[in-house]
Amino acid sequence: MTDQTETPMSPDERSGRELVARETFEKEAVWLPSLAVHHMNAGQTFIEGKTFTECLIEGPAVMAVMNGTTFDGCNMGVASNPRTLLLQPLGDMIAGVVGMSNCSFIRCRFVQVGFTGSPEVLEQIEANLLGARAAQA
Repeated sequence: MTDQTETPMSPDERSGRELVARETFEKEAVWLPSLAVHHMNAGQTFIEGKTFTECLIEGPAVMAVMNGTTFDGCNMGVASNPRTLLLQPLGDMIAGVVGMSNCSFIRCRFVQVGFTGSPEVLEQIEANLLGARAAQA
């Protein structure tokens, strides 16, 4: 006799679990809100240890750049003033954002994504944004 107490997994749940288990994403569109929700459903409060290479990272979302997260050759977004992509937290905690820890973004393009984090992280992202803008001029 088989155990009938376990509910079969829906295709959406199976897909979400596979997404959470993945460590690498390459040349694909990643909808950041969906990725975050699947991680939350798996009991993970932030996304950790992923590598994104030549991906389109789509919002709307605010990414909390946490320890160990790096950006290499990325287009962080389009704004007449690049600083508008940066959001400074006012409290000692950040809520309502997509936390990214120990993730690597290599030659990715961000669309409708704002960034937040520690003052040092924001300064580094600002320097990268302004440097990229100066190089284009």
